[in-house]
Amino acid sequence: MIEPDLGAGNFLEYAVKANPNRTLPFLYSHSTDHRGEVVLRGHSLVEVAALRDRYAKWYWANGVRPGEPVGIVVAEGMEPLIHFLALSALGAIPAMINDAMRPDVLVRYLNFVGVVGVVADDTTRIASAYRADPQNRPRFLALSYEVAAFDAESASLPEVYPYRHAPDDVVALIHSSGTTGTPKSTMLSHRSFWDGKQPRMVRFPAEPYDKLMCLMPHTHAGGLSYFLTATLLGLPMVAMADWRRKVVEPVMEAFQPTMLASFPRSFVELATGELPVKGAAKVHSWFNTGDSAHYGHIRRLVTLGERPAGLIKAWLLPEDRADEAAVPGSQFIDGLGSTEMGMALFGGITTPETPRNDRCVGKAQQAVEKAAVLDDDGNEVPDGTVGLLAVKTPSRTPGYWKNPRLTSSFELAGYWLTGDVARRDAEGNFYHLDRTVDVIDTMAGPVYSLTLEEVLLADCAEIVRDCSVVGVPAAEGGQRPIAVVQLQTGATDWTSEAILEKANKELSAVGLATLGAVKIAVKPEDFPLGPTGKVLKRELRTRYATLFANGASTR
Repeated sequence: MIEPDLGAGNFLEYAVKANPNRTLPFLYSHSTDHRGEVVLRGHSLVEVAALRDRYAKWYWANGVRPGEPVGIVVAEGMEPLIHFLALSALGAIPAMINDAMRPDVLVRYLNFVGVVGVVADDTTRIASAYRADPQNRPRFLALSYEVAAFDAESASLPEVYPYRHAPDDVVALIHSSGTTGTPKSTMLSHRSFWDGKQPRMVRFPAEPYDKLMCLMPHTHAGGLSYFLTATLLGLPMVAMADWRRKVVEPVMEAFQPTMLASFPRSFVELATGELPVKGAAKVHSWFNTGDSAHYGHIRRLVTLGERPAGLIKAWLLPEDRADEAAVPGSQFIDGLGSTEMGMALFGGITTPETPRNDRCVGKAQQAVEKAAVLDDDGNEVPDGTVGLLAVKTPSRTPGYWKNPRLTSSFELAGYWLTGDVARRDAEGNFYHLDRTVDVIDTMAGPVYSLTLEEVLLADCAEIVRDCSVVGVPAAEGGQRPIAVVQLQTGATDWTSEAILEKANKELSAVGLATLGAVKIAVKPEDFPLGPTGKVLKRELRTRYATLFANGASTR
């Protein structure tokens, strides 16, 4: 931590040099055998470094040089991490791409980034797109299997290897989820992506029995961040290749994690239906990042697992209570963060004993120099007033790749705008109310979709498994909120009208705006998800744009 050159581009090198247990497995991949049983395979620091070097030799042989972006479109899990390490070690820039991205969007994104090459599990559609547009074709399109099978024995690496990064060198390009539009390309730099994580190194649970299960896509900053943390701590970690419960739960049972990190989507699946009691038996901490999670799901998850005695704050375990019996239940650390923020910069903690406090994401973390709620002119608003959430932090992104104008649009009065609306209370706690693009502008004033979703998920839990609230044009002007809901397994006899009546009763009871309509999602396409599992609210707004036109039916 005191090494001035340590950063996101070379953390593996420092870990290999410093860890006396470098030959013991710490990074686990998973697969399923012919009997359907989960198989876990562990990889040591030495083995990970050897894989990195073999992949780096392939990239070097194919002409990849420092500063050049390369598209990585491979399945989630351990594989994208190795490509990230290999390209970083050459000083090149991995453009990490979730392989669930729609092919036409993918090619547009690759062209915008200006990649010199693409490595993908399936190059068929990509190659076909470039045959129709040969001018934009990168130097190489290669199958990931070709890289993995490369005979590296006689291949060479550059004379200076691994590459020596300057603090501002870009080490990765991470695309946004695309929930608000075309995916943006966020830059991670060598120093900024490491800044803010130093306190985590001494506070993160790292007892001999601790094991981390990471469900975040490892093509995303969240997955890379937890991998960086686990690598420097020597913390056993399984890099999940899928976030869906049917894949996750058997791996949980086999790995028996004490910690699980994910985006909210996986927590929705784990918290609904029959709880994963066996897989979560040893879990003491759930880590959420990205958008904040909903209390309706959190309250079920914290009933699972067990906490070491004295685990009353995130990451802190008083030594004088370490030998006491474990306490039933777990803690949920709800971190609000983004690729642009560099990490989760706010964190609220929920345990079975915590009173309900809707949309509270806690206080700003140590990495934040200052957090504030601003008006449109960049002035701080009084506590309790809703405004734009903004941060000053060294961990923030240098900006968006090849798009300084977009970068400047998120900068205001020396702050970085997170893209959220929030309020702060007198104790310094922040409340995440909505994404700025999702605020519903009714004739009576702004309505915040996340606050409405909170009530539906917590107070209509016997009916609603998951939901998304959006604003659509109202006949009288402005917008009206509607909810698209997925039903619980035992609630299929509920009609839209009955759910609307129940939901509006609960919303009125807490003084929130009521819904104009409820739509039941029957098929997966009725509840569209982006590549990272987030609901695509922009698609729902378009789909129901004429719902109230000329008094149209709300059914």
